[in-house]
Amino acid sequence: MLNKLREFNRKYGLIQPGDTVVCAVSGGADSMALLWAMYLLKEEWQLRLSAAHFNHCLREEESDRDEAFVRAFCHGYRIPLQTGSARVIPGKKGLEAAAREARYAFLNTLPGKIATAHTADDNAETVLLHLVRGTGLKGLGGIAPANGRIIRPMLNVTRADVEAFLAEYRIPHVEDSSNGSDAFLRNRLRHEVMPLLRQENPRISRNLSAMALRLRLDEQALADAAARVEQPPRVDTLRRMSPAVRARALERFLKDSGVTEPEAAHIAQAEALVFSDCPSAWAAFPGSVTIRRNYNILEKAPQPAVSGSVRFTCSPASAIVNTPHTFTVVPQGEIRIRSRLPGDTIRLSGGTRSIKRLFIDRKLPASQRNLIPILCDEGGILGIPGIGVNLDRAAQALPAVRIDFDLPDETAASSPVL
Repeated sequence: MLNKLREFNRKYGLIQPGDTVVCAVSGGADSMALLWAMYLLKEEWQLRLSAAHFNHCLREEESDRDEAFVRAFCHGYRIPLQTGSARVIPGKKGLEAAAREARYAFLNTLPGKIATAHTADDNAETVLLHLVRGTGLKGLGGIAPANGRIIRPMLNVTRADVEAFLAEYRIPHVEDSSNGSDAFLRNRLRHEVMPLLRQENPRISRNLSAMALRLRLDEQALADAAARVEQPPRVDTLRRMSPAVRARALERFLKDSGVTEPEAAHIAQAEALVFSDCPSAWAAFPGSVTIRRNYNILEKAPQPAVSGSVRFTCSPASAIVNTPHTFTVVPQGEIRIRSRLPGDTIRLSGGTRSIKRLFIDRKLPASQRNLIPILCDEGGILGIPGIGVNLDRAAQALPAVRIDFDLPDETAASSPVL
């Protein structure tokens, strides 16, 4: 087993000379094998070695027995030990997930690298677990050899290796009674499915774990390619990508946009926007996030403004001045601001056009078009602040009225002349 740890460490570089390594020790066979192996390799690898035990307080006297066992073993070999405890309360994801979160919260408070005793069998079971629940390439990659400060030096070691190693050195361990229960899916896979697979191939655990480690490399290569995609992503670029890289680029974009845990359905939804015939298509995502096409750009839509107004002042005109924010007109009746309506038209220097076509040609996102103010009176449209006066209503001579606009930030931000 020691040679397997040496081989795995050479390949993945988990431990370097002088590292502080904390072994997470439950008292079970796998973690005791890890602790004893690190103890034997301490001088060779020049480690500063210690152990950590977390009492989940789930099995009453048995939990206390496990802690006492680990304390006694570490004391006997003068291995520094740090302990923690908490009464774990099941959350939305269940008891196992809550226990894992509590354990890692404790381990992450400790200095150095945290070594856990996940084996090839654990990795094989994790792959099957992900297959049962539904997964992609990332899930088939199983358990990572390293995740931040967390390292798993035993992923090429089987439980048979562990048992032989403990027997060779006569190292004791304790049994967790919950491991015999089939209440958890992982245990059912361990007790019922893995033995059947092992009858077909005794090396199934080693093979599945090795496959997972190889697939992690493939996943990383695809993720690296996706990471090189410009932000915000261009639609034409996304369309030219291979589906595998595009899916990862969209996943990254969704995370950056505030979708915390994008699922396959969310990535497919974003991909539908990329290939939509509508250049202003949009879709809603978890976390109140809206993603939209802005023609050739995929972007997160801003939250709609909840307040703000368009302010304008009217005064007698001393001269005829027409700019995007100043109109000189002869109004008819009451002047008011409204949103666009079907059939609205305006005559600008290029001729008369529908306001709908004007906004499309200026590549205004569909989500912003109704936010753009239209100035009108009883005679019709006077102009569009930020675009210009309706030449059919522009004053040709004095007397006339000058209208000046003061657009608040959120309105100015959607102005098509910016």
